[in-house]
Order: sequence, then C-alpha cells, then structure tokens
Amino acid sequence: MEFFIISMLNGLSYGLLLFMLSSGLTLIFSMMGVLNFAHASFYMIGAYFGFTLTHVIGFWPALVISPLLVGACGALFERISLRKVHPYGHVPELLVTFGLSYVVLELVQLIWGRTAVEFVPPELLRGAAFTLINHSAEGLRLVWGAAPAEMCSAADAALRVVCSPFPATRAFMMLIALLMLLSLWLLLTRTRIGLVIQAALTHPDMVESLGHNVPRVFMLVFGAGTGLAGLAGVIGGSTFVTEPAMAATVGSVIFVVVVVGGMGSLSGAFLASVLIGVIQTFAVAIDYSFLVLAKDMGWALSAATQENTFAKLTVSQVAPILPYLFLVLILIFRPKGLLGTREG
Repeated sequence: MEFFIISMLNGLSYGLLLFMLSSGLTLIFSMMGVLNFAHASFYMIGAYFGFTLTHVIGFWPALVISPLLVGACGALFERISLRKVHPYGHVPELLVTFGLSYVVLELVQLIWGRTAVEFVPPELLRGAAFTLINHSAEGLRLVWGAAPAEMCSAADAALRVVCSPFPATRAFMMLIALLMLLSLWLLLTRTRIGLVIQAALTHPDMVESLGHNVPRVFMLVFGAGTGLAGLAGVIGGSTFVTEPAMAATVGSVIFVVVVVGGMGSLSGAFLASVLIGVIQTFAVAIDYSFLVLAKDMGWALSAATQENTFAKLTVSQVAPILPYLFLVLILIFRPKGLLGTREG
C-alpha cells in the first residue's frame, strides 16, 4: 500500500512540475498564438540563475528574483526579435525560437560548464515532508518529517516494518504548482488585466482603440510565460539536477502535454500533466514483461517467442515512450486534445 501511495505522490509531483512548465507555454500560445520552441531553455536559465543567486543572497530570495530575471529576458527577446517576425506567421516564429534554444544552450555551457552543478535546496527542504510507516502488525501510519530510527525497526524478527519518506522538495513543488494554477485562473478570469489580455488576442484593434498598448500587452504575456518557466526551473533544478541537458530532457514532454491537454487550454494542460506524470512514474516502477505475464496466466509460448527481444521488454523499459504513444492516440481519436476547443 505504501508503494502505491508514494508512487502516486511522486507521479503527482512530477506531473505538477510539467504543469508549471506547460502553463507558461499554454499562456503564451493561448494569448499570442506563438508556440515557443525555446520554452524549456527558459526553464534551464531559471535553474542556473537560481543556482547562482542562491550562493549570493540565499535560496528564498533567489526563488523570487530568478523568475523575474527570466521573465525580463523573455520580454526582451519578444521586444527585439519575436515581435519582428510575428507578422510573417508561425514558421518564422518557430525558427527564431528554435535558434534561441541553441544559443541559450551554448551560453549556459560557456558560463557554467558542461557538467552538472550542485544546486542544493535550503535546509528546510532537505529532509522528508512526512514518512509512511507500514507495520505488518499495526498497519499503515503517517509521521510528519523523518521517522525516528526506532520506529523503522521491528523489535520482533517475525515482524516487518517499511519506512517510505516523501521528500520535502517534492511536497514544496506540488504546493507551488497548485498556487500557480489558482493564481493564473484568478488572473485571467477575475481581474481587469486578464480581460484585457484575452480581448487583445481576439480583438486587438478594439483594445488598442480603448487606449491599451497591444504590443506591450503581448510582451508582458510572453515575459510572464517565460517567468513561470523560470520559477519551475528554480524548483526543478534544486529538486532534481541542474545541467545543460535539462532543457532537452523536458522540452519534448511539455509539448506533448500542451497537445494532449488541448492547444491553449490551461485546465487541459493541468489534466494532461497529471496523467502523464502518474502514468510514467508507475510505469518506471513496474518491472514486468509480457513473458512474465504470460507465464503467470499459464499461457504456452513457443521457444521463438520466449527468445524474442520485444517480449522480454519490461514496462519500465518502455516508460519513456509512453507519453509519445499517448500523444499519437490523442491525435488519432481526439485531435483537439482532452479539453481543447480547436484542433492543431
């Protein structure tokens, strides 16, 4: 039981990290119609900015300042580059953001090196948020923080005790992601600036006639979207690993999330992030192959089938391709995504 609970929480935390990334990309696309190919690069910049600022001013100030710096970089890029190619359509936008991703990668390797840096979370987040204790006689218990050693050992050799701690960094990641979801929803639906942003997408001339600077609105939206990626970078970099390959690791997955959830749908991105995070986490933890399943069910298999390489593959080995398989199925049966309102 503790395996299911911990795996579910790990899947939710990973899914919510994907949402923190995809929310900024969804915001940019839904408001501006721009599919930012360099979005994961801003995530990486946020991690490295957070790493550098943590050594200067501490983690908690860096958690606030790094996303602001990343957002400023994103707004500057939109002002001096993306705005100039925006009138020419999606292909130039994709090309210029694709080129930016390579420029950012080279700059990161030039400044911080090609190997991973040690981005250590603060003391408050280094331990366990809680520990699940599965006692063969007493059942399942939850202890806040790290469980004492005596609680994780059985006095009787016949008893079995398993302690499963859940890292505080992952719990903090989940909290920030949920607060981000609530904040974005309130901003877009309950504030005047949210209404102006949505109106600027569909009726830019009318919004401009009312005295609003539409290009500036789009610049602020792009900066806010990249800032959200920077916030995810600070939290993800301190939780997992900060290295030049971190953008490539999540870059393709967040596009899967955006397409599966529905292009431009914030609620769809949240649903798709959680589904992909949970499915992939459980798949990684399951070391089960078709051969083992067939033997358990009493099926008679030929010698050729037993020697087949694909039959020996376990679920954990195919886990990395599951999001893309999910993407193919969505594109076949529901091209507009889970909660999307338009195709493509």
